Amino acid sequence: MTTGTTGTTRTPRTPGTPLRVGLIGYGLAGSVFHAPLIATTEGLALDTVVTGNPERQEQARAEHPGVRIAATPDELFDRAGELDLIVIASPNKTHVPLATAALKAGLPVVVDKPVAGTAAEARELAALAADRGLLLSVFQNRRWDNDFLTLRKLLAEGELGDVWRFESRFERWRPQPKGGWRESGDPAEVGGLLYDLGSHVVDQALVLFGPATQVYAEADIRRTGAETDDDTFIALTHASGVRSHLYVSATTAQLGPRFRVLGSRAGYVKYGLDPQEAALREGRRPGNGGGNGAGDRTGGNGAGDGWGTEPEDLWGRVGSGESPVTGGGRPEPTLPGDYPAYYAAVARALLEDGPNPVTALEAAAALDVLEAARRSARDGVTVTL
Repeated sequence: MTTGTTGTTRTPRTPGTPLRVGLIGYGLAGSVFHAPLIATTEGLALDTVVTGNPERQEQARAEHPGVRIAATPDELFDRAGELDLIVIASPNKTHVPLATAALKAGLPVVVDKPVAGTAAEARELAALAADRGLLLSVFQNRRWDNDFLTLRKLLAEGELGDVWRFESRFERWRPQPKGGWRESGDPAEVGGLLYDLGSHVVDQALVLFGPATQVYAEADIRRTGAETDDDTFIALTHASGVRSHLYVSATTAQLGPRFRVLGSRAGYVKYGLDPQEAALREGRRPGNGGGNGAGDRTGGNGAGDGWGTEPEDLWGRVGSGESPVTGGGRPEPTLPGDYPAYYAAVARALLEDGPNPVTALEAAAALDVLEAARRSARDGVTVTL
């Protein structure tokens, strides 16, 4: 056995074998997103799942035969030397303390979004990881949504010209609150749509169009019994001159387009959500024919299994001068969504010294915007960053 600089006694991994992953949390994030993607990524092996819930323990054993179970994070950290990576998919308020403990134990870490409740906490974690020489990556899976990948391709090819306005909507119709920590009004829980879905739409806007210089927001609590924001709008002015209008809502009776992007040459309008979350929720997996459930309407991606693809009638349209609803523009084939690419990049970062797919400093920049949006909505002001 070997001992790292932190003093953790580490059992060496046999060369050529997968990295041993400990997953903390087996609720929605852990069971639907992280565990299936880890288990199907070459170079990674799901070694241990941490959950104190007996039903979730049995679920994990059934879905991942041979996986070890720990009831608490402390049990996991007691044998940190037997692991190579920790993934944190527990409630938001636990992200910072658990990531800190994992890094101090000498382990690389993946944290679900938001990595922290504040940008300052995110930067402190980034500094700790840098000091220890460890990977700290943030699971911003929607950088690998099908529509986002397609839009990036259009921008790279100059199809839209200079983009003037970017509209992004992550809207749902859930008129009754579901409860739980995500909808708690306790600030310590870091709940509400601003930090949940807002983490995605803000991150995407910053990746596409660069840093924001001004932030304006409106955040409302619409539903009876709701405790935190469930209908939020964020307007960004980017240093590049692009204006982003971002909507996250649980109270939208008629859903708008996922993307509406307006440029000097053309616009791109895309309706509908990437199919990967629905496929994962239904138990389909990358590599086993896990398309979007549309039968022979699905095409194939690079892996030949149809993962992340959607039928032609859901493709967006590119054009100018007319609404896509009335037939304006041309259909733009939607690239396959590719959530597996995130964990493949994590594996390369650890095994081949590849780049971190999403850094904590990038996540901190998004948190700067989210904090400014919260202040703007509270005080009725535009915040300059």
